[in-house]
Amino acid sequence: MSLTRRVSTSLPQVIGFANRSFKSLRFPGQSLDSSSSSVLTHGIHVFQCPDAVGIVAKLSDCIASKGGNILGADVFVPENKRVFYSRSQFIFDPVKWPREQMDEDFNNLSKMFNARRSVVRVPDQDPKYKIAVLASKQDHCLVDLLHGWQDGRLPVDITCVISNHDRGSNTHVIRFLERHGIPYHYLRTTKENKREGDILELVPNTDFLVLARYMQILSGNFLRSYGKDVINIHHGLLPSFKGGNPSRQAFDAGVKLIGATSHFVTEELDAGPIIEQMVERVSHRDNLLSFVQKSENLEKQCLAKAIKSYCELRVLPYEGKKTVLF
Repeated sequence: MSLTRRVSTSLPQVIGFANRSFKSLRFPGQSLDSSSSSVLTHGIHVFQCPDAVGIVAKLSDCIASKGGNILGADVFVPENKRVFYSRSQFIFDPVKWPREQMDEDFNNLSKMFNARRSVVRVPDQDPKYKIAVLASKQDHCLVDLLHGWQDGRLPVDITCVISNHDRGSNTHVIRFLERHGIPYHYLRTTKENKREGDILELVPNTDFLVLARYMQILSGNFLRSYGKDVINIHHGLLPSFKGGNPSRQAFDAGVKLIGATSHFVTEELDAGPIIEQMVERVSHRDNLLSFVQKSENLEKQCLAKAIKSYCELRVLPYEGKKTVLF
């Protein structure tokens, strides 16, 4: 299928510009006198609606009419699909454009174009996304998420960690969680009881869940009851190796390419819409230890990037089983 990207700007350059002090930014005609200028704030808006003439113009006017300035915009219209997707980054004066008014203005735009999705986020004003992390015995993805949260690489608040593995009180993970006041819930699972009801009781106030190598299958009933997104990570060893110790199987088979895939969880096992994928070459020079380390590093990077992209409103659903990733 041929896809058409109608408008594209260089986001790395835009982001570099946006990370400068907002005090150095000003609107056209604004005085250079810093005593009379307000600190500008960064906003993000994503939009999905039936394709029509004039959407970009109306989006731009909505922002510009309130004194805002678009730093970058990315638009995607699939060929012959009559669907419009966009993600805009802009700066604005929160005094001139209060948050409540912004919501109302974008809501009016949503009604005008019968939008299926219109989400606005102001990172400096809006609460961080609240997540719960589910993990089993393997620590590499869990530890990476905890450290990413600690140093601010991941724009989330971790409400708790849930595991079907009972970690000892003197382990690195438990000491870290205790030091930072993050609850750890050990839920022993069996083939007959996956403790899904107990998990649901622990995550009512979360915005989404992250499976950091959680080796249990979540049922369709759980997903419907939770009603929000669940992000998963798994290896991508090629060709596919199922069953116990897939890394050992792949190493013994002499594979040359390994990878990792982060995706949304659906009822169909490991078949949800893909958010992020990464690959790396391996060779005969790798031993089993370096092979496993490369695979785990890919899983950590892929999961962290998927979470960051999700929080930055870069991921939109597309045709049910796909995603648009800005």
